[in-house]
Amino acid sequence: MVRDPSRKVGVKDIAEAADVAVSTVSHVLNGTAPISAEVRERVLNAANALGYLARRREKAAIAVLRSVLLAVPTDTLPHNEHNLYSWTLLSALTRECERRAIRVIPMEIGPEMADGAKIVEKAQSQEVDGVLILNDDRPELLHDIAAARIPAVLMNGEDHEMQIDSVTPGNRFAARYATNWLIGQGHSQIMHLTWEGRSTIRRRRDGFIDAFRANNIAIDGAQVHFADGYLPEYGAAAIEHWLKDHDGLGGITAIFCAADNLALGAITALHRAGIRMPQDVSIVGFDGVALGEFTSPSLTTVSVPLEHMGAEALHLLERRIVNALLNPPAHRLELGCRLTIRGSVRRVG
Repeated sequence: MVRDPSRKVGVKDIAEAADVAVSTVSHVLNGTAPISAEVRERVLNAANALGYLARRREKAAIAVLRSVLLAVPTDTLPHNEHNLYSWTLLSALTRECERRAIRVIPMEIGPEMADGAKIVEKAQSQEVDGVLILNDDRPELLHDIAAARIPAVLMNGEDHEMQIDSVTPGNRFAARYATNWLIGQGHSQIMHLTWEGRSTIRRRRDGFIDAFRANNIAIDGAQVHFADGYLPEYGAAAIEHWLKDHDGLGGITAIFCAADNLALGAITALHRAGIRMPQDVSIVGFDGVALGEFTSPSLTTVSVPLEHMGAEALHLLERRIVNALLNPPAHRLELGCRLTIRGSVRRVG
C-alpha cells in the first residue's frame, strides 16, 4: 500500500515502519518508559525517514535525550575557589538536565586512561543516548568514541580532527577582542601571562598576538610570559620572577592573563612589590568567575558564557541523534564571550 504523501505522518505509520506497537513509538518519542537501545534506534530511524522528527522538532515536542554519560577528568572534580570555572559549567549543565528530566551518569576519567575504550564500554552498558566529555580532548580518546558511533559532544575542548561535535568558548576571538580593547586604551607594551595548557589556552595566546598584528604594532610589544600552572600561586611566582629579571615592570603597562586565577596571583605579587593598579599597570583576566568582583581593584575580565555551554551541548547531541541516518559532519560550536570592564584598567597616553 502506497502512503498518500499529502497525509501527515502519525505514530501508526512509524509503528508500522519500525515493526513495533504504537505504544512503543509513543514511549520512545516522549521518553515516558525505558525502551531497549535497539528498539529505540529503530523507531527513531523510522520517524526520521518519514519526516516525522523534523516536524516534531519544530514544535519542540520530542524528547530524544533520556540519559547521558558525563565523562569528567579527575582534576576537574575538586570543588574549591580555584576551580570555579569547571564547577560553574557543571552546575549549569546539571540544572538543565534536571529541568529536562535527563538522567546524568557521571564517570571520572584520569590521565592514565590512554584511550576512550572504557567510556565506550560504560556508555554501551548503560544504554545512554549520548556522551558528554568535559575538558579532555586527547585525540586517541576522541577517536575511540567517534569510531563507536555513539552520539557525543566535547565540552570546553577542541577536536582537531573534527571527529565529534564540540562546544567551546570563542577563546581566540575573545582574547583578540580584549587585547584590542587594551590597545585602544593606549597600551602597546602588554604582557600575556599564561601557562602551557591545552589548546583552548593556546588559542587565547593566539588571539593576543592577533590583536598586535591587526593594529600594526610591533610584536616586540607582545610579551608572552609563562607560569608553571593556572593556580594563583603560579601567577604570583611568575610575576615575581618578571619583576626581579626586569628590575620592575620593564616597560609593561598592562597584563592580560589567560585565566582569572593567574590574575588573582598577579595582583597579589604586584601589591607585595608596591606596584599600584591600575595607576602603574592595568590587569585583565579571562573566565569571568565571581571572585574578580571582590579583588582590589575589581578585575576587568573576559566573561565566558559558562551558563550556556551545557544547554548547547545537549542541543548538539539531540541534533546528532535526530539526524543519525544522514551522518552529518561534526559541528564545532564556538560561543561568544563578553568583556566585563571593572576598575583594574586605566587609559594611558
